[in-house]
Formats: sequence, structure tokens, C-alpha cells
Amino acid sequence: MRIIYKKNGFWESFSLTNKFILFTVIASILGFIFIAVFGEDFFLNYIAIKPALVFSGKSLWTFFTSILVHGGFFHLFANMFSLFFLGNLLEKIIGSKRFFWVYIFSGLLGGIFYIFSAYFFGDLSVAAVGASGAIFGLLGVLAVLTPNSRIYLIVGPLILLFLQVVITGFLPNSFLAVFSIIFNLLFILMIFSMFSFNSSLRKIAVPLELKMWVLPIVAIVPLVIIGFFVDLPIGNSAHFGGLVFGLIYGYYLRKKFPNKARIIRNTFR
Repeated sequence: MRIIYKKNGFWESFSLTNKFILFTVIASILGFIFIAVFGEDFFLNYIAIKPALVFSGKSLWTFFTSILVHGGFFHLFANMFSLFFLGNLLEKIIGSKRFFWVYIFSGLLGGIFYIFSAYFFGDLSVAAVGASGAIFGLLGVLAVLTPNSRIYLIVGPLILLFLQVVITGFLPNSFLAVFSIIFNLLFILMIFSMFSFNSSLRKIAVPLELKMWVLPIVAIVPLVIIGFFVDLPIGNSAHFGGLVFGLIYGYYLRKKFPNKARIIRNTFR
């Protein structure tokens, strides 16, 4: 009897999560190029999701394209950093196939929540991009299946974002570019300080240890409250839409596979 051992290629060695990250990085870079070549209006009308166009029956494909592209380096890095840890963990728990559909449908429902929140409460002309809705869907599933697992919320970058929005309004245009560079460098320093073996250096990122079920609340509610006073460039409604799908799907899995769900819950304490 002859046995043939099949070796996995380089591409096959990637998890689906990491493939999503790669596709998203490439799509975002292409989006930056489109802005430079065709102008910002092309990007906002044909790639980002704009409620006014969706309600008029145009640019319906942007429900998908808006999940892939991002508004800048900070936005892209923050989302892909979160996706790497949350996505790879959830993919190992529920498998690649279920992970794929959770990610896609969370992103789509996030887009639906965004356009309807704009219709009832916001501005139909404001476009949105980013994978945040899809990522919050993953967080929702994890909050149900592994509620007591521990995770760190890196508060420092959120503080930086808030300060950037507030301070930018008081800075002259000549200082905006310099301030943006300083902001991005501090953001990167905070992120990578979390991987340091030096506990004092890790404090730069202002890490806050939370149980998984608490993280969605902390990640959404404060930003919603701040949004009443400061115009933050964050689509909280899209986050909430993705989270809703994730929570529903997480409860569906817990009811359908009670024994497996109990083992998972006990494993991740």
C-alpha cells in the first residue's frame, strides 16, 4: 500500500481570519489609490456605504465593499489588530465555515443598522467604511460562548482618538499634519507596548482587563454617550448592528449544541 502525504501550501497555512486581514489590507490600499486617482467623491459614492444612495436604489454593492475598505492607517490598523485576536480565537472554536458567515452577515447587518440610523437620527449624506460591524459580530458570539474568558481592552488608543477629535478643532491647519504624525506614532507605540515583557511599558497602552461579556458594553456605551457631546467619526450604529447578529448567533449555537457550549464555556474561564 502506498501512502501519499499531501503538504499544505503557503496559502493553505493561513487561517480564514488571516486571509480576511490580507484581503482587507489590499482592498484598503486600493481604496487609498482610488482616492488619489479618481478623487474622494468616487470613493464615497461607489465604495463606501452612503445612506442616501442606498435608499435611492444605487450602490447596493457598497454593503460589501464598505466592509473591506478603511478610512486611513489608524482605522485599518485598529480593526485588523482586533480581528487578528478575536477572529483567530473564534475561528478555532466554531470552525472556518461558521466563522465566514458570522463575519459577513455581521458586517451586512452593521451596514443596515447604519443606514437606518442615518435615516431616523443622522445625515443621509455621510458615508461610512470599515470592518468594525463584522468584528463586533465576532465579539458578540464570543461574549455568549466564552463569557468569563479574560481579554484586554486597550483604552489608550480610544483616549487618543477622543483627544484628536477635540484638539483638532482648535489647531491651525499648519499644525494638523504634524499632530497627525504624532498621534499615529503614539497609537502604534501603545499597541506594540502590549507585547512588551516590561509591565511598566505595557501601562502606556492603558490596558483594562475585562470579562468577554463586559467588553461589548464598555466598547459601545461610553462612545455613544461621548457622541452626544462630541462629533466622533465612529459608526456606533454599525457596531451595534454587528453585535446584535453575533449575540443572536451565539445564543443559537448555545441552544443547538448545549454540551459543546458548556465545554467551551468551562474551558475559557
